[in-house]
Amino acid sequence: MRNIRRVLSLLAAFLALVEAGLPQTQSPQENVIHIETRGMRNSNGQVMCALYSSPDGFPKKSEKALAHVNSAIADKQAVCEFSGIAPGTYAVSVFHDENSNGKLDTNFMGIPREGIGASNDARGHLGPPKFDAAAFHFSGGRINLTIKINYL
Repeated sequence: MRNIRRVLSLLAAFLALVEAGLPQTQSPQENVIHIETRGMRNSNGQVMCALYSSPDGFPKKSEKALAHVNSAIADKQAVCEFSGIAPGTYAVSVFHDENSNGKLDTNFMGIPREGIGASNDARGHLGPPKFDAAAFHFSGGRINLTIKINYL
């Protein structure tokens, strides 16, 4: 009887050690805004995405954005993902930073020389698109967006 208790104790200790050493399974990422870009004229540089939660600064003042993601380009396509995002109303602005200088290059009149885009394929009239035109409701989970890059 004493041997059975000893074996059971050793077995319990062994199982505890094995369980402690096993990797924990991770739940899939939740609350993800997944963006795929299309329409780029080349694969040079990078794509820069900004997520805004209000009209304040959209789309010109990236420092006002809630989050930023830079993505490499392959075959004239890029993907940006924002994870851990709370449900709410958001808008995304994207630009093709062809020369990888980290900023949207414009001509002397302020017209972009690099490709730009926004959620809902919102476009501005004599200026950038408005937040309301680009806004979408995110209820959590995962949302997939496609944004077309436009060259002016």
